[in-house]
Amino acid sequence: MKSLSVNSVEFPSSTPAVEKPEGSGASGFGQELEAAVKKVDDLQVAADVETQKLANGDGNLHETMLALEKADIAMRLAMKVRTKLVEAYNDVMRMTV
Repeated sequence: MKSLSVNSVEFPSSTPAVEKPEGSGASGFGQELEAAVKKVDDLQVAADVETQKLANGDGNLHETMLALEKADIAMRLAMKVRTKLVEAYNDVMRMTV
């Protein structure tokens, strides 16, 4: 019997989505979201730096393209997550009680 392995997408933090008591140093949803946005921003800045280096003649085309693709994929993932969050929010707001 063959087993099928699927690679999973890793998010910036591997903390479980379980509420932790206040004051225990636990990070909440807002902090996780802030960390994810910071990671996307860092990838965008790194791509910009690599592009500047390439434009000045100091960079490597391969490294620049890798940095640009990483930034692009991270931004597309962030936009997909944002869209899903907005859809979920709208669904909750449409619920009748």
